[in-house]
Amino acid sequence: QVHLVESGGGLVQAGGSLRLSCAASKSIFTFAAMGWYRQAPGKERDLVAGINSAHTTTYADSVKGRFTASIDNDNNTAYLQMNSLKPEDTAVYYCTAELCPYGNCLEARNYWGQGTQVTVSS
Repeated sequence: QVHLVESGGGLVQAGGSLRLSCAASKSIFTFAAMGWYRQAPGKERDLVAGINSAHTTTYADSVKGRFTASIDNDNNTAYLQMNSLKPEDTAVYYCTAELCPYGNCLEARNYWGQGTQVTVSS
């Protein structure tokens, strides 16, 4: 059963950095497109960054200039590099992706990761 495995969350001081990973569970899958979302307690799940099928990246205004989303299909993994972290970045971060089996993106399906906690202390 294919799924996305997230890692890289943790506790960091304001101004620090973290890199989140979102790995496809099987190497036969590549990323056609993906998105990073986050959800703070009591708040809605919001889009942080998205990479479309043309691999054009869009960022929420709140993270522009600080976060970088990328896909490394050689390693079947997407990343979110987070720099200059702020306490308001504290949330559970989720990745979602359209995965292509054996490079056949006509058969792509959407998946969600399990979430990883990011906590930024002041």
